[in-house]
Amino acid sequence: MLIRYKKSYEKIAMGLLSFIPSEKEIKTVFQTIRRYEEDNDWQLFLWKNGEDVIGVIGIHLSDTQHATISHISVNPSYREEGIGKKMILSLHDLLGNSVSIAPSEKIKDYFENCFRDREKEETGK
Repeated sequence: MLIRYKKSYEKIAMGLLSFIPSEKEIKTVFQTIRRYEEDNDWQLFLWKNGEDVIGVIGIHLSDTQHATISHISVNPSYREEGIGKKMILSLHDLLGNSVSIAPSEKIKDYFENCFRDREKEETGK
């Protein structure tokens, strides 16, 4: 289940963000989490599996109709289970058709595969 980030999840979110290669340094992760907390154009969401938070996905809204996925990370213990795909698809459902979601260059191939798989499921092809 996708939920919005709250300050009470700060340490968990920082831990998940630190799995992203560009976010390895504690100073970088701290700056990133501050951006999500202080700038309304940057929104962070967490993926809960029962009581556990196992993933994080962050977007940057360039305007009211366009968002870019800037960060996505899943706890290594839960990788290869489709959590990243579920986060992207849930984010798309949450924001609806009024907001166009694009991937950053880092996750472009992964993002496109998620929607290719969804299309196959919907059409049965």
